[in-house]
Amino acid sequence: MHPPIADTPQGVPTEHRHLLQKTSPLEGHLSGELVSVIMPTYNGASLMESSIRSVLSQSYHHLELLITDDHSTSQQTLAILHRYERLDERVKVEYLAENSGPAFARNHAIRRARGRYIAFCDSDDQWKPDKLERQLRMMSVCQCALSFSSYIVRGEDNTVKGIVRAPHRLTYSQLKRDNKIGCSTAIYDTRLLGSKYFMPQLQKRQDWGLFLSIMEQCNVAYAVESPLSYYTVRRGSVSSSKCSLVKYNVAVYRQVLHFSPAKSWLYFLGIFMPTHLLKVVRKRYDSFFFLRHRHGHQHPE
Repeated sequence: MHPPIADTPQGVPTEHRHLLQKTSPLEGHLSGELVSVIMPTYNGASLMESSIRSVLSQSYHHLELLITDDHSTSQQTLAILHRYERLDERVKVEYLAENSGPAFARNHAIRRARGRYIAFCDSDDQWKPDKLERQLRMMSVCQCALSFSSYIVRGEDNTVKGIVRAPHRLTYSQLKRDNKIGCSTAIYDTRLLGSKYFMPQLQKRQDWGLFLSIMEQCNVAYAVESPLSYYTVRRGSVSSSKCSLVKYNVAVYRQVLHFSPAKSWLYFLGIFMPTHLLKVVRKRYDSFFFLRHRHGHQHPE
């Protein structure tokens, strides 16, 4: 029998753990803290609108949705962006004059961010309605600068394919072995870190580079172990081809961690690959029990 998913990370004092189980609105100073949600867009109108709605319908309302459109050519995409700009004043869209890639688009939005908290939601992913509320509460209780969560994996037709369970506690040393943070689940606290952090200019794996830079300072991140986001696997997307990611994984070691070429490849082959293979096995194991439980209860997540 697979253990149930918990919300309580280790390291939280026992007397404070009950606070993580609350479902009522956040109280005190935290309820007034602005969250800047970073969303890059490039075409993809079929999934983008659901992503935008999932952010705007959060139970924690004090947010700004900063969209940087990476020179979309789809008129349908542009029409959706214009409509949400008119519908909700929290939506702020800027349009790039040329296609510059997801790292540039995200950094463009981060520079515009006014919030204490920086959160990420890709335009083909979605959040559960209480995602921000639950993570912000945990960050307040744990006093952690970086948080993330488990997430559900689905196809473009919304068919649920599995789950990626987040470790309750993640150290900088563990993150160097392999990325364990889903980008659309991550939130970081600029006040605790002392500044904004930006993504390295890589076509792929730039999110892992960002999290490594953050954790070089804060050393530990905590997760809400319940799935709070949906990750969409898209055919032909930037991250769908695993083989093509090899050089970008090595580039993270070279450009972010500043390893020598030899050390980068040794680390990739000797540490990253075994860790990644174990993660794949764990994902399949977790997904098997998650889907069996889901089908047995006959109700949607």
